[in-house]
Amino acid sequence: MDILQTIEQEFHLTQTHTKNIVSLIDEGNTIPFIARYRKEMTGSCDDQVLRAIFDRLTYLRNLQKRKEEVFAAITEQGKMTAEIEVALAAAVILTEVEDIYRPFKQKRKTRASVAIAKGLQPFAQAILMQDPAFNVRKEAEKYITAEVASVEEAIAGAQDILAEMISDDANTRKKLRNFFFKHGEIVSCYAKGKAEADEAKTYGMYADYSEPVSEAKSHRILALNRGEKEEFLKVSIEVPVALAKRITAAGFLKSGGESSEIVKAAAEDSYERLIAPSVEREVRAQLFDEASEQAIKMFELNLKPLLMQPPVKDKITMGWDPGYRTGCKICVVDGTGKVLDNTVVHVTLPGAKVDAPKRILKEMIAKHKVDVISCGNGTASKESEIFISELIKEIKAETGRTVSYVIVNEAGASVYSASPLAAEEFPEFDVTTRSAVSIARRLQDPLAELIKIDPKSIGVGQYQHDMNQKRLDAALEGVLEDCVNSVGVDLNTASVSLLKFIAGLNAGVAKNIVEYRNANGKFTSRKQLLKVPKLGEKAFTQCAGFLRIDCGKNILDNTAVHPESYEKAERLLELFSYTKEDVRACRISDLRKKIIAYGEEKAAAATGLDKSTMSDIVAELMKPGRDIRDALPAPTLRSDVMGIEDLKVGMELTGTVRNVVDFGAFVDIGVHQDGLVHISEITDRYIKHPSEVLKVGQVVSVRIKEVDVKKNRIGLTMRSPRP
Repeated sequence: MDILQTIEQEFHLTQTHTKNIVSLIDEGNTIPFIARYRKEMTGSCDDQVLRAIFDRLTYLRNLQKRKEEVFAAITEQGKMTAEIEVALAAAVILTEVEDIYRPFKQKRKTRASVAIAKGLQPFAQAILMQDPAFNVRKEAEKYITAEVASVEEAIAGAQDILAEMISDDANTRKKLRNFFFKHGEIVSCYAKGKAEADEAKTYGMYADYSEPVSEAKSHRILALNRGEKEEFLKVSIEVPVALAKRITAAGFLKSGGESSEIVKAAAEDSYERLIAPSVEREVRAQLFDEASEQAIKMFELNLKPLLMQPPVKDKITMGWDPGYRTGCKICVVDGTGKVLDNTVVHVTLPGAKVDAPKRILKEMIAKHKVDVISCGNGTASKESEIFISELIKEIKAETGRTVSYVIVNEAGASVYSASPLAAEEFPEFDVTTRSAVSIARRLQDPLAELIKIDPKSIGVGQYQHDMNQKRLDAALEGVLEDCVNSVGVDLNTASVSLLKFIAGLNAGVAKNIVEYRNANGKFTSRKQLLKVPKLGEKAFTQCAGFLRIDCGKNILDNTAVHPESYEKAERLLELFSYTKEDVRACRISDLRKKIIAYGEEKAAAATGLDKSTMSDIVAELMKPGRDIRDALPAPTLRSDVMGIEDLKVGMELTGTVRNVVDFGAFVDIGVHQDGLVHISEITDRYIKHPSEVLKVGQVVSVRIKEVDVKKNRIGLTMRSPRP
């Protein structure tokens, strides 16, 4: 197998770019570094494509390794043939390799192995020849021994051997797997005695359910698996059995009279007893793996825009963690996230006296000049929102001062607040107060705060706890890494939680950076990183471009320009009569126009840069310290509240996409309960998946399609109004 050629063809790359990418990965370069600083070597592949290439490279290398192991094992048994060698070379998935190896595996005790031990294998081979002149019963008499008592027992033993031989045939199993995928129906019903259980109602739609395997959607596969795992559902795959048996026998059956009848019976037994249960498990495992992979991709797709939400910068923020019995926990933080004040108010229970809490909060808001209230969307958030709306109206009427509020997704806040990290950050606060701080900071800088939480707790996935956790963790960690590095971090303020996701760093080195900063004061140059314990030249090369130093000695340290390109960047500035002071003072707004007039190819050649890198450097020089998130739509600030009972069919509203799943998207329209836009209601045109149109954090216009106040359900549509 030529792995490089396979990747080249699958990803539509040039041979040179393929070799470069694999070499860069093998040299230990990180994906963010390759994507950002080696564009000329990769053909400008982005981080997502590079991660897909890395995953595929890993799979193909594991496949090749397994082929070599199987080849060695069969050769060692002295059973390697040219046919097996060709089949191994042609195998493109691990399942095919295991099918080839199946006949040569050391087996536990089976009916066939017992028959072989009794010396019946030559008899089985003779029957398989299916010579019309072969007298089965007469030949069977030759095998009667102390262990084989009769002709019938000899024939039965030979049939068992034939059944296992047929089951072990790689080509037959491959054909039947394809048959299950093309013609199988996945069927489910309630497990025995579970129909009346209250918990079983969750799986009501699967109580009498069937669907072609080829059309089964990934979210339904995951739902069926969970229902079966929780023992509420019985799930199976049904196929036309007669046709499946014919496929099983087809590769072995000849027209040979009595011996052919035995081979046919062996094939039917092989299918029923050995192949069907095994292939069904394999098909269901593959369906689950593919559904899991789709769910992981969906999680990645949702997580990235959630992490990349634009920060609400330099705002004094009041974090509000709603609650009933224990009250609402309040925390005020300044524009940098530093805690200024905190309290607890009881305003959400029916009949609560609110005059005193209002006075306390008004004084706190006035004292710290609070700009915005960030309220979590969990328990008691509706009552909190009503109270906040009244509070800010009164502040406006009494002082003329405008205070807004935002409902923030608080998923995972409790996980963070109870973590060792939160205890280390705020040892003086209890768990609930830490949650209020986190909710405030989520508005100020979503990435810096959400990075502290296990992504599975953020609430933008589906069935995430059912899938391969190692694979899920690796995929989500890749998203965290890509987001942190694409934004970059301030070397003088970043926490260990942020720094550990920077390319080339880990938690240990990140901690060393913070300790060095605390001991020696602020970094004034990227080169100082080389003085940090355990941060060597290789790690510096990987991380330096993603770390920013505001107000440092060199303005380039506050950009994504890599230190390895400083001289070339300075050469570019000199070419067009600019200095680094012009960059600092933002006096180079016409640099790009000058380069175009001069000629991009000519400018690149004069500075020793390739065009892609030069374009990136120009963007950084024109706006040092830029935050790519600033270009995205800001969160919607509110001043009034609306409830589900206020909604009417046909009403048009603006909302924010909270989660995208296979069957649609959930949209926050400001009434506490998210509304569902089914995939069929997202657009007038046909789409295969909601992610073609929507992403988490996107602001959309929706229309109320249906409202069920009792069930707390809201149906939305984004389609054009119909007559």
